[in-house]
Amino acid sequence: MLGTFSSVKQYLKFDITRVVIDNIVFKLHYRWTFVLLLVATLLITSRQYIGEHIQCISDNVVAPVINTFCFFTPTFTVVRHMNNSALDSGSIFQPGIGPYNRNEDKIKRHAYYQWVPFVLFAQALCFYAPHALWKYWEGGRIKALVYGLRMVGLTKYLKSDSLRIGKLNIPSMTEVEDRVINIRRTMIDRMRLNQSWGAHLVATEILNLLNLCCQIYWTNRFLGRQFLTLGIKVLNERWVDKMDALDVVFPKVTKCTFFKYGAAGSLQEHDTLCVMALNIMNEKIYTILWFWFSFLLIVTLLGLFWRLLTLFFYKNVTFTRLSLYWAKPGKMDESDLKAVIEKCNFSNWMFLFFLRTNLSEFLFQKVIYHLASEFPNDPAHDNDINDNMAHEREAAGGTSGKYPPLGGLDAVDAPLLHHRAAVATGAPPIRVPLDGATLPV
Repeated sequence: MLGTFSSVKQYLKFDITRVVIDNIVFKLHYRWTFVLLLVATLLITSRQYIGEHIQCISDNVVAPVINTFCFFTPTFTVVRHMNNSALDSGSIFQPGIGPYNRNEDKIKRHAYYQWVPFVLFAQALCFYAPHALWKYWEGGRIKALVYGLRMVGLTKYLKSDSLRIGKLNIPSMTEVEDRVINIRRTMIDRMRLNQSWGAHLVATEILNLLNLCCQIYWTNRFLGRQFLTLGIKVLNERWVDKMDALDVVFPKVTKCTFFKYGAAGSLQEHDTLCVMALNIMNEKIYTILWFWFSFLLIVTLLGLFWRLLTLFFYKNVTFTRLSLYWAKPGKMDESDLKAVIEKCNFSNWMFLFFLRTNLSEFLFQKVIYHLASEFPNDPAHDNDINDNMAHEREAAGGTSGKYPPLGGLDAVDAPLLHHRAAVATGAPPIRVPLDGATLPV
């Protein structure tokens, strides 16, 4: 049995190095629903659990011939025999099975079972499609910035050399500082150039909802408009000793008519009884899918409501702080956070949210501090450290003046302060290389 499902185990692996670019609702669509539908497809196509899909009884027709014929042509049940009274009185032994007149009795044909594995597999691909589209639009930007920064708690013991243990990479302090600078610069560039990142995410989340509704509608059509109320009927009827909804939608015994020419050339009609072992699995699969789709619909609507809240309140500092804490618990400087989100649009805010999801508290605080230094209250000084932070440090008894101690700054901020100080005193500005470049005079 484990060998049968080995093809889907790759989607269930827990990888601590995996970079998060979506939320739990998204994962329910492209991972859990995708895997559920793949497992259902494998169960339907595997004969070791249910044996032959169909077995038909006929006195004068070779068994393999009649079995094959009745499998690829629709079998049927008689509508007037689909009642509990006849079943209770013993007039019939199975719902829908009994004598019928071709010209008078109404019959219900069953042909869906031929297409079940194809439909389930196609639905699995449909649930994966929005994720594939989002990965294409996202372009691996988050992963390029944060990959390998999961184990920074041990970084303080590594000054200049990183350490690799199996698949885990523990970056050195020098590497961490360089990556933080890179994240800061990338975030600044995104704020100026790329404004569609968040819109693409929202579009794929809406696409998840539309796809789910389409799959529910299509499944209902596929099962003869019996799917929408299937779960409710199962809960109400399954535990009583009577004909229930599953017996109607997934009959275990059906009828099949086979014609052939006799020895004298006359046309002979063979009324055949077929045992549908395949429907034992079909009824359980679609009952589970009904409850899963119902749960998924509710969760998806709640997820879109949450997205609507982020769209309207992302500028609110308290809302942002709580959202980032939900992404990953940890403290952060509220004044720095306020300075950053005041300059963010929705796409930038979402990018910041996923950075927080993938970075430790220590690294994210450094990123926020660096970004806050780029967004002062005075727009005329684009490279000044945030004025509010400077005033707070001075009021707290820190270094006098506008700037924090130069010794506490890294290679990104110190050259900027030297440059500003030289201009203020009239001295020639000091050119300090920054990644191979010099600051402009």
